[in-house]
Amino acid sequence: MQEYKLKRGFAPDIDRLEECMKEIFPSEVRRDGKKLVTSYGILSTLTVWVEGKNMAVETVSDTTLKDDNLILDSNKRFRDFLLKATGYTAKERLKQAKKSVSE
Repeated sequence: MQEYKLKRGFAPDIDRLEECMKEIFPSEVRRDGKKLVTSYGILSTLTVWVEGKNMAVETVSDTTLKDDNLILDSNKRFRDFLLKATGYTAKERLKQAKKSVSE
């Protein structure tokens, strides 16, 4: 499980996160209690929920798939989802992760 801080102005709202998921992943997004669950490409399960003021994400990858294009597409869509949901780029998220580890 990975937690992501949300940029100012990006509400920790499950409905907003659901819209982001539906926009990025062309697959069914279902609600499981307070969690959103979908699967796409090599991501056999992608679960997203709000934890306090952060977004929590848990992924399960299908390691049996070896199609490079599918792997690249899945990773790109996941990064796009994180950008749209959190407001932070990959570089900014890495910087925050390093900062939280050092604290």
